[in-house]
Amino acid sequence: MPWLRPFFLFVFFLCVLCSTAKGGSFARLGVNYGTLGDDLPSHARSVELIRSIGAGAVKIYDANPAILRALAGTRLRVSIMVPNNLIPSIGTNASMADAWVATYVAPFAGAVRIRYLLVGNEILSYRDIANSTWPFLVPAIVNVRRALVARSLRDVKVGTTLAMDALAVSYPPSAGEFRADIADSVMRPMLQFLHKTRSFYFVDAYPYFAWSDNPTAIHLDYALFAANCSLNYFDPGSKLTYTNLLDQMLDAVAAAMSRLGFRDVRIAIAETGWPNGGDMDQIGANIHNAAIYNRNLARRLAARPALGTPARPGEAMPVFIFSLYNENQKPGPGTERHWGLLYPNGTRIYPVDLSGRRPVESYPPLPPAENNEPYRGKLWCVLDGGRRRAANATAVGEAVAYACGQGNGTCDAIRPGGACYYPNTLAAHANYAFNAYWQQFRRVGGTCFFDGLAVQTKKDPSYGSCKYPSSSN
Repeated sequence: MPWLRPFFLFVFFLCVLCSTAKGGSFARLGVNYGTLGDDLPSHARSVELIRSIGAGAVKIYDANPAILRALAGTRLRVSIMVPNNLIPSIGTNASMADAWVATYVAPFAGAVRIRYLLVGNEILSYRDIANSTWPFLVPAIVNVRRALVARSLRDVKVGTTLAMDALAVSYPPSAGEFRADIADSVMRPMLQFLHKTRSFYFVDAYPYFAWSDNPTAIHLDYALFAANCSLNYFDPGSKLTYTNLLDQMLDAVAAAMSRLGFRDVRIAIAETGWPNGGDMDQIGANIHNAAIYNRNLARRLAARPALGTPARPGEAMPVFIFSLYNENQKPGPGTERHWGLLYPNGTRIYPVDLSGRRPVESYPPLPPAENNEPYRGKLWCVLDGGRRRAANATAVGEAVAYACGQGNGTCDAIRPGGACYYPNTLAAHANYAFNAYWQQFRRVGGTCFFDGLAVQTKKDPSYGSCKYPSSSN
């Protein structure tokens, strides 16, 4: 009957609308697009690559106009960020927030699907800015939201990203609780804002770090979403059963919010992922594990209905994988430069479909994981002669000066008359200085990096009477 056609069209429209309201538009994973590399593709090419891997959204760490222009017309959901250093000024001056929105958001609002605006990145993890920045975080979020509303940009959800260290307790999940130094002063007013505006608590949740810190207590398969009932964890507080580590982490955040009276604030994952490589002393960072984690995550997110978590079944959420590229200029341990889905030349480090449509079983075999057990041998840190930047004598000299200036007697052996003074070359002295610094400070956070000039080795670089200090893991 002809009159039924409009009725069925109306019903179909309602079904689509309900699917979107329940979070159907979040189904495809997003990806974090970082730019801390000196060899990365153009922004236009990067956007092509983001679409080629099946991503449905992209998150950037600023509001770079060139990147936003490249994203125009793509229909990708976009998350942008206010840099940490602007938080105090935006938090104390509403006109500064208005000016920032006018410059970095309004010109792109029509062509780019800006859906999330994050004010700062993990600032509550930095105790050294507790007095100078933390008090202005929520006021900055409020001021940015007001500036958006003034321009009728009500669809942009405003928040900030928080690491798991915002919690003082995360195990068992039902005992989740925020740190005492932020619970009432920052988290309570922030959650009030998120509740009022129907925004998200954006968390950076990395099962890799929890597992690698305690691999004897947490099974690797549990961290990688492997289906194995014998690995399930029963939370005696909530009487809920967990099948993977990520759900535990998310429900610990949910419990912490509930403890402050905010049970209905939605959670989004601003960053998650698994490193595809790292230093020799970093356990479990390899292509095999990274592929399994991200493939399983994509398949899980594409499930219908949304799986949610044990404490929040059926709840869909935005999720962004970290990261698009291996970024060679990121400081810190080797894993920091190996979270990418792609090499800087645009090739895939391993096949993955972020839409979640490709069956996990259809992927080709992965290389074996060779470092899932801690490395127990000796390691040294030396100049990486294979790096292009290693040929820059000025950079190497500055790195040697830094290494030798950090501790008493660190470089005595390469001073005139020292056992390692000869051969008197910059490369030989760099080898000794880098290693001496690393061995002295590695246990308190020192890294074998030196702006990309250093690399770990299992081969003892000692020679003659020149003995290099070493240590076992």
